[in-house]
Amino acid sequence: MAKTRSSTGISNHSSSEPPTKKVKITTLRMAEVGSSTRPARKRQAAPEALDDSDLPKRISSAWKVGAHVSAAGGVENAILNAAKIGGNAFALFLKSQRKWTSPPLTAESISSFKARMEQYEYPSSLVLPHGSYLINLGNIDVAKREKSYECFLDDLKRCEQLGLTLYNFHPGSTVGATTTEKSISLIAECINRAHKETEMVTAVLENMAGAGNVVGGDFAHLAAIIAQVEDKTRVGVCLDTCHMFAAGYDIRKKEDWDATLKKFDDQIGLSYLRGMHLNDSKTPHNSKKDRHESIGLYAPTFLDKRTGHSRP
Repeated sequence: MAKTRSSTGISNHSSSEPPTKKVKITTLRMAEVGSSTRPARKRQAAPEALDDSDLPKRISSAWKVGAHVSAAGGVENAILNAAKIGGNAFALFLKSQRKWTSPPLTAESISSFKARMEQYEYPSSLVLPHGSYLINLGNIDVAKREKSYECFLDDLKRCEQLGLTLYNFHPGSTVGATTTEKSISLIAECINRAHKETEMVTAVLENMAGAGNVVGGDFAHLAAIIAQVEDKTRVGVCLDTCHMFAAGYDIRKKEDWDATLKKFDDQIGLSYLRGMHLNDSKTPHNSKKDRHESIGLYAPTFLDKRTGHSRP
């Protein structure tokens, strides 16, 4: 795992009336840990609880770094997989990310998840579940958007069952059938509706690579969605470095990174930043292609695999 550091801190951005309290950023690397390359056909047996002596020491830092870990065999197993790698934070899927419906969480899984969160000392603010890849809240087709919304709402309710407070998802797409502005309004409308049907989960919008009709490649898209969300205490942003780079935000040098973060702060506000996905990119700057690579493996790389710092 790469340890990261940013030259910027948390700021309050008054133009969009963000939450007044400061938030602790969860820095995540999107490489699934603890799973095989092929999906398991059968539900795996839950692993035994770990002895503390078996666990690597967690680095004490204001930056909470972890990985997207496997939840195979039950969501409660994601906590063990995070602890095994010494993660101070982690991401997971709460259900299959490529199916519209999944079996509900069992009472046993919910209870075990909460117990392990306490046992391994993971606060909910350092867990960032990732939503289904099928969700498109910006689809102008009413029936298809409703199907996405139900999947989205199901994820939010799973978060609440588990005591999790953050939920990261891809905003959506126009599918070439409407304007970006209309899709943005539909996405905000769905978030507002979901807020009324849930109690505490923050909807965390992810910036995108800017391909085709996808919404979110421009910081302005995310700002426009947030502007239309009624409860701004329950909306945030997750920055994906691969997506930023592919969308045209140059982050290869420290001064470029600082300039990009200033754009984010000016347009959205750093107080909305809830987490980061640290990835390298398989494709060049401004490619508009969402092709993730492990840190430091693509040349010209923008993240040093030894430090996680941006570099030429």
